[in-house]
Amino acid sequence: MSRKTPGEWLLSQNSSFSRIDVKNIPKKSCKTIAVSSGKGGVGKTSVAIKLAKLLVEKGERVLLIDCDYNLSNTAVKLGFPLEDKFYDLLQSKIEFDEAIHKDGDFHLLSACNGNLDIFENDLSLENLIIDIVSVHREDYDSIILDCPAGLTREICTLSSYCDYRFVVITPDKSSITDSYSLIKVLSQKLGVREHHLIFNKISNEKQYDRLTKTFLETASLYLDCRLNVLGAIPFFRQNVDLFDQELLKVADSKIHNSFNNVINKFAEENIGSSAISFPILHKDLSSSFAHKQDVQSF
Repeated sequence: MSRKTPGEWLLSQNSSFSRIDVKNIPKKSCKTIAVSSGKGGVGKTSVAIKLAKLLVEKGERVLLIDCDYNLSNTAVKLGFPLEDKFYDLLQSKIEFDEAIHKDGDFHLLSACNGNLDIFENDLSLENLIIDIVSVHREDYDSIILDCPAGLTREICTLSSYCDYRFVVITPDKSSITDSYSLIKVLSQKLGVREHHLIFNKISNEKQYDRLTKTFLETASLYLDCRLNVLGAIPFFRQNVDLFDQELLKVADSKIHNSFNNVINKFAEENIGSSAISFPILHKDLSSSFAHKQDVQSF
């Protein structure tokens, strides 16, 4: 970024971060990724889980943090028990290692579900998340924050702190509008000008081309930012109850292969590619997805 580092910016904005010594944050190359969306119901949590699982498959040690503090869905999707360990950690009753669910190199810090104390108190819980990331980032290769949907100061703070921002967008008009608003505020208010876009629930190539063209052209006219299109995830047409089973498959799945393409695109970009492009999508999404169209960098 062409501005202060995220930690320096947060320190300058909020005195409650004075206990974080930015100079002493470990130098290990741990990636921090905020997965967000302007609108709820776009599959953001599913995207965050699948990305975390795929990174583990590729040999990384990954921490996924559910930042929807009182409406946690990650544990539900993964079949973990619903517990209040996040609140116990907040109250310093347990240590971090006791609060996380472990499945090999995949670690999850789940949140709460309907905790009355969290509901009744105005807690700046994003401060706790940033503390956790800064203290434990040397233990992981990637830390993914599953942010709540919407546009709040809390979401913007977490997104600003992370190295990367993955914005999940669906063909729904309100999803497009709300995601654009989120990117606009992050760019114009906080100086965060680089984002990665994942288009979810895509039916065909024509729809994908229309969405990316509309979103990128609008952003190029009104926003001073760089948008990196990582690809699309196909619309799941079977019974919704089967989606999580399909999501967690490790092979022979359209969803798995499409997510794998997203991860590969992200990895290739970080190796040194600087052009924004429409990536080639998995052939199971559409047999005609065999082109690659370069677009201008914003």
